[in-house]
Amino acid sequence: MRVVILLLLTVLLALQYRLWFGKNSLPDYWRLQQEVKNQQATNDSLKRRNQVLYADIEDLREGEDALEERARNELGMIKKDEVFFRIIPSRVPKSLASKDRAGATQP
Repeated sequence: MRVVILLLLTVLLALQYRLWFGKNSLPDYWRLQQEVKNQQATNDSLKRRNQVLYADIEDLREGEDALEERARNELGMIKKDEVFFRIIPSRVPKSLASKDRAGATQP
């Protein structure tokens, strides 16, 4: 009877070893589950990006408003008889700007 129990215990330990440390063990399974979750999240974000791109393509195919907006923003185009004003911020040296601030805060 002892031999049978010892044999069964040895088989159990061998199976447990394979379960925890062997090829395709539980830690491998858990790691793969995490990789699948990460890949699904990446796929979902790429699907959303693709939907936005498809919507942009449809806008460009069907509507002139989107095409005009893109030409204005990306290429700097303007319509005929239209005036374009570019406002450039003045560049005041830092030393003058700090003096102006200091003078403005004093009573």
